[in-house]
Amino acid sequence: MDTQELAVTPRTRLRRNHQRGDFDRETVNSILDATTLCHVGYLVDGKPAVTPTIHWREGDHVYWHGSSASRALRNSEGHDVCLTVSLLDGMVLARSAFHHSANYRSVMIYGHGKKVTDIDEKADKLRNFVETLFPGRWDMLRPMTDQELKATTILGMPIEEASAKVRTGGPIDDEEDYELPIWSGILPLVHTLQRPVPDPRNLRGVAMPDHVLAFARP
Repeated sequence: MDTQELAVTPRTRLRRNHQRGDFDRETVNSILDATTLCHVGYLVDGKPAVTPTIHWREGDHVYWHGSSASRALRNSEGHDVCLTVSLLDGMVLARSAFHHSANYRSVMIYGHGKKVTDIDEKADKLRNFVETLFPGRWDMLRPMTDQELKATTILGMPIEEASAKVRTGGPIDDEEDYELPIWSGILPLVHTLQRPVPDPRNLRGVAMPDHVLAFARP
């Protein structure tokens, strides 16, 4: 990584609520790593479209994948895209409707989607994707076929033109409203994992691997 602070550009500069902006690379990375779901915005015939997909980070690059026939990937390759990640941490109830808010963490990354074309590199990226989530799983899986690799497209872009936006804490009311007999506070929201559900077609005696149990623990 070249720097710990990302450069501010006209697209990443915050116009409002500047105090919520964060250009620290560690903050951006931590939000990207906290979830696997992102949304990629792109243009199709000059019209905007946004597609949810799974992403993963390797150093200062972010990657996403899908079908080689995907319209979203075809229109992201070599073109301007905006990849966003959002995490909702709580609802903030104030003493006026105007000051109601939400606690959240979000990242926006601008760039050009670059296709991974080398077949060995593509296989390595897919391995990294699986191993990022479930360390140790790739080697126990049936190897990917050439057709499966051909049917999969991977795009990536550097995390260079990016910014994070974060809100934490309680409501911020007008000073005179603190005297009103109205309850205010935070409703925390937490995304939790449930107990793993085995495939009913698992062979008898096949034990749940450690990486599933490790992922399922808080």
